Amino acid sequence: MARAYRTAITTHVDGGLYVYGHNLVDLAGNTSFAKAIFLILKGEMPDKSSEKMFEAILTVAIDHGVEPASVVAARNIYSGGSPVQAAVAGGILALGEFHGGAIEAAMENFKKYESVGVKRLVEDFAKSGTRVAGFGHRLYDTDPRTQRLLEVAKQNGFFGKYVKFALLCEGEISKGGKKLPLNIDGIVAALLLEMDFNPKVGKGVFIIARTPGLVAHVVEEALREKPVRRLLEKDVEYDGPRPRK
Repeated sequence: MARAYRTAITTHVDGGLYVYGHNLVDLAGNTSFAKAIFLILKGEMPDKSSEKMFEAILTVAIDHGVEPASVVAARNIYSGGSPVQAAVAGGILALGEFHGGAIEAAMENFKKYESVGVKRLVEDFAKSGTRVAGFGHRLYDTDPRTQRLLEVAKQNGFFGKYVKFALLCEGEISKGGKKLPLNIDGIVAALLLEMDFNPKVGKGVFIIARTPGLVAHVVEEALREKPVRRLLEKDVEYDGPRPRK
């Protein structure tokens, strides 16, 4: 006998649609999308400060230009003749450890090491030779998105122990070498912990935030560009064997 799917998220009662006990139809037009996302991910309505903080996270992560791997993937997939949903899905699949996918790992690290100290975190990662999730950026010495979220955090009471720990990590990790700034993954990780989210939500929050941007890029590709995208030979550096006899 097949095992039943169990859920505490959504149900139907007497023709009504309820998310964690809130009538979804009644919420429409009376609540923000950010507030509804917070509800369905956390199981409770945010207060005003949490709503502002969460909305700031979603807004600042909505897009970061045409250059990131996710956008390149999405536009290339569409240019090959695939439908919009396949192209957007392809863009989401390109989100990984080095591009928007490190939030969960950063949340786990901050939870584990906040009580034992920054030096222990840096020492442990140095010994293992692995990168500390949530730090470093190829464009920024200081990530402006991080700075804005820090401002919003201070305004709304979320400049707490995890945010402070993340900033201490930034300083310690950058000692004696290239500065590795607290990036969008790292600051979002710290803020989600301040709002008591489970780390498993981390990657999903970035996916939710970035999907509208991917949709916009795919639609622009459809309306402005010709199929099929391909690299020019001048942009390819071949270093294989020469033609054989």
